[in-house]
Amino acid sequence: MKSILIKDTTREQRERIVREALYGACGADCEFCNGCDNLGGGRIEAIYQPYIDGEREIAEINAAYRAPFVR
Repeated sequence: MKSILIKDTTREQRERIVREALYGACGADCEFCNGCDNLGGGRIEAIYQPYIDGEREIAEINAAYRAPFVR
């Protein structure tokens, strides 16, 4: 597997990485979907916009998202 770090990818590659990771299983438009337990919470890729923009790594975003739920 190739690196998904910001320093090793272009913006277009990061967009594809996020899109394939989120929609690879069903290819759905998630606006009102709850198939992946987002419970109709809207477009989840917005969480990963800082990664796409080259501002934060995926691992940092995931850790910040999980932090309130981890005891």
